[in-house]
Amino acid sequence: MSARTRAGIPAARRIVVKVGSSSISGENSGKIPPIVEALAAAHARGTEVVLVSSGAIATGMPYLRLGDRPSDLATQQAAAAVGQNVLIYRYQEALRPFSIVAGQVLVTAGDLENATPRSNARRAMERLLGLRILPIVNENDTVATHEIRFGDNDRLAALVAQLIGADALVLLSDIDCLYTRPPDEPGARPIDRVEYGQDLSAYEFGSVVVNSVGTGGAATKVSAARMAAASGIGVLVTSAELVDRALRGEEIGTWFDPHPQPVSLPVTGPILRSDALHPVDTLDR
Repeated sequence: MSARTRAGIPAARRIVVKVGSSSISGENSGKIPPIVEALAAAHARGTEVVLVSSGAIATGMPYLRLGDRPSDLATQQAAAAVGQNVLIYRYQEALRPFSIVAGQVLVTAGDLENATPRSNARRAMERLLGLRILPIVNENDTVATHEIRFGDNDRLAALVAQLIGADALVLLSDIDCLYTRPPDEPGARPIDRVEYGQDLSAYEFGSVVVNSVGTGGAATKVSAARMAAASGIGVLVTSAELVDRALRGEEIGTWFDPHPQPVSLPVTGPILRSDALHPVDTLDR
């Protein structure tokens, strides 16, 4: 049953959680175990959990002796090839004490925009969940091109939530909630709740994060959240450090109300796009 409020998250049958590169790579790699502990607690309650995790490129950078995120596609692909292997190993090691097995799912934008691979991806994740495996989804950076990339994993998480009919989507960030303007600016106020269809044009969301490894930001989270909400999926945006409280349904973060009469998605049809649903959702372009 779709979570209509934060309080409904603990009872949700199926949840997608997204974590960004800056929260789990570099000196923050030690944050993986507490994130996994929160996911394991939800898993133990019977919730089907899918983790959408960025971080392959950022994780691979030190092994290639790169100080900054590479700008050329070939080096990004090389870093992703190395980093994805290390990233999944770290997740599996953190999951081991809970006797949970991770299943790696790598997709490209083309996979979710074409009927046959999209149906295959859905079938694979459904089977993994049925076997009580925890799918860990990431963009397949090693084969993706600039022209067909998702752009950020917030959007990927929204698409995955649509694909598998999730009851809630939790987008983890570096800050505890969204603000009416960048939180370091005077007059910034926290946003507790966004009603479905609410006009957000008066708010100033930054388009990118200010670090060397991430590619998302507040604007991409808003766009992804509204995209998922249009499919009837409640969305919570909060800090990675608060993931346990988020999955326990506490009053934290920014909540996006789901559509009261959501659009039904065909299993093998075209995927919904945020620009087709909300003309105002152009914040990440």
